[in-house]
Amino acid sequence: MAGAARPVAISATRGPTAPARWARVRRSRALWAGAVIVGAWALLAAMGPLLVPYSPLDLDVMSRLEPPSARHLFGTDEAGRDNFSRVVYGARVTIPVAFGAVVVASTFGVGVGAVSGYVGGRVDEVLMRVVDVVLAFPSIVLAMAITAALGPGLPHAMLAIVLVGWAEYSRLMRGQILAAKANDYVLAARALGAPAWRVLLRHVLPNAFPPAVVKATLDIGNAVILIAALSFIGLGAVPPAPEWGAMIAAGQAKFEYWWVATFPGLAILSVVLGFNFLGDGLQDLLNPRLRDD
Repeated sequence: MAGAARPVAISATRGPTAPARWARVRRSRALWAGAVIVGAWALLAAMGPLLVPYSPLDLDVMSRLEPPSARHLFGTDEAGRDNFSRVVYGARVTIPVAFGAVVVASTFGVGVGAVSGYVGGRVDEVLMRVVDVVLAFPSIVLAMAITAALGPGLPHAMLAIVLVGWAEYSRLMRGQILAAKANDYVLAARALGAPAWRVLLRHVLPNAFPPAVVKATLDIGNAVILIAALSFIGLGAVPPAPEWGAMIAAGQAKFEYWWVATFPGLAILSVVLGFNFLGDGLQDLLNPRLRDD
C-alpha cells in the first residue's frame, strides 16, 4: 500500500568513533599504568620457569633465612627455599585463581541480574531476596565459613569467592537493566514485535554491560587479596605451595627476617594496584558521563 509505514531499524545512540575512542585510550594514564603492571605480571607468570634460578620447592637447610643477595635476589625462607622463585611461581597460582573466580562469579551474577531486571515480577522478587541474603554477610566472613566447611585448598577458595561475589553483579546488572529497558529504542523494539530474548541480547545488555566489566576488573585485585587472606589463615593454599598469602604467614612470625614476608606482600600490592588502575582507566573509557570529548 502506498501509505503503509515502512519498518525502521531501531538501535541505541551511536557511540564514539574509533579514532575518538583511541584518543581517549592514549590519554588515559591510569589505563596504561594498569595495563603495564598487569601485563608485566602476566608475562612473568607465563615465563616463570624460564626466569627463576631455583625450583620453588627445593629445600636447602644450609641456606635458610639468607638475606637478599646476588645468589638469592629476595633471600630465602625458613626452609632455605629461594624467595624470588616462590614469588614468581606464586603469580602462576594466585592470579589465575583470582581471574577464574571473578570470571565465573561475574558471568553467573550478570545472568541472574539480567533475568531479574528484564523479567521482573515474582521472578525478580525471588532472585533479589536470595541476593539480599548473600549480601547480608561480610564477604571475608562468608568466604571463611565456606572454606572452613569444605576444607583448605585453592579450589575451595575459588568456589568461596564465586559464591561470595556473584550477588554484587546481580544487583548491579539488575539496576542497569531496569534503566536500559526504559529507553525509547528498547520500547520501540518491543513495540515492533521483537522477541524478548532478542531485545535483551541486542538492545539492553550491550548498554548495561560496561559497569560490570569495570567492576570485574577491580574485583580481580580484591580476589587476590581474599585468596591471600584465606591462605594466610590456613584456609587457602596448602603448604608448601608457593602462594603469596601463605608466604606472608610464614614470615610474620619471623619479623627480624623482613624479606620473607616483604616481597610477597609487595607482589600483592603491585597486582592490586595494577588492576585498580586498569579498572579506573576502563571506567573513564566506558562511562559516557565521564567523557570530556
